[in-house]
Amino acid sequence: MRSIWKGTISFGLVNIPVSVGIATQRSDPKFRTLDRQTLQPIRQQLFSPAREEVVPREETIKGYEVSKDQFLPVSDEELEAVAVERRRTIDLVAFVDLEEVDPVYYDRSYYLEPQEGAHKPYALLVEAMKQTGKAALGKIVMSSREHVVLLRPAGDALVAELLFYPEDVRPKDEIGDRVREVEVTDQELTMATQLVDSLARPFDPDEFENEHKRELLALIERKLAGEEVPVPAEAPPAEPVPDLMAALKASIDQAKDAAPVATAPGDDQDDGERAKGERAKARSGSRNGSGKGGGRSRSGAKGGAKQAGGTKQKAASKRR
Repeated sequence: MRSIWKGTISFGLVNIPVSVGIATQRSDPKFRTLDRQTLQPIRQQLFSPAREEVVPREETIKGYEVSKDQFLPVSDEELEAVAVERRRTIDLVAFVDLEEVDPVYYDRSYYLEPQEGAHKPYALLVEAMKQTGKAALGKIVMSSREHVVLLRPAGDALVAELLFYPEDVRPKDEIGDRVREVEVTDQELTMATQLVDSLARPFDPDEFENEHKRELLALIERKLAGEEVPVPAEAPPAEPVPDLMAALKASIDQAKDAAPVATAPGDDQDDGERAKGERAKARSGSRNGSGKGGGRSRSGAKGGAKQAGGTKQKAASKRR
């Protein structure tokens, strides 16, 4: 794991040297803005509308907008005077129940890896937090800013979640007030509960595919091959449900039809693979008719379609 920060977790008289590495990264294709005539990248410049000319970076300064078009200049030296201390510790101040922290406060995730000689206290902290069901709250300084950080166990590792401050989270009271004014019947609630139960299953992140990324890569491959890619028609907006009860019942029936077929003893495909095949078939069915161009052109996508087709034939054979 590539380290972007090294320091120690400090709680009580215990210090655990750790390295911090980024836990997530985007893998979508990246595009640059080109000059349409030369097909070369455009370079952004600092343009001053007041001077009507490009301004060199050394002639710029930071400013705080106190009112419309009125700015208070602040120098780098003045900002440095109020900069937080560049300490290399994660100071834990409390342990809290993880479910008490609303995930809306999560900003960015990092992995914490024990440095040489710190594996035992690291493992001890992880196990203690797992046994008690607690997460640790503390403070950390990264990129010249102090952040509230939440440490939580994830398997046998520690994940550090940088948290938003309360003033950075928008209130949701207005939404709750409007929802509380709505009355639902017992029958509607029963049907909705049945629908939730019919779609319930263990969380499997491999079930989800970055379809937009796949379609972007397919589009790029087709253009590289000299194909003309048609522009799909815009999908019509979704209409409000006229009959809620009818929609709930139809959704439950649809969920039952899409449920994976039970595996007979000795079948050459286990339950997990069959379930994935059925879910892939359902995703493929939901994409058909959407008006999108550029189907599965990558070899991995073809393999997935073939597997889904084989699953469908086996399921049909069992019903016969």
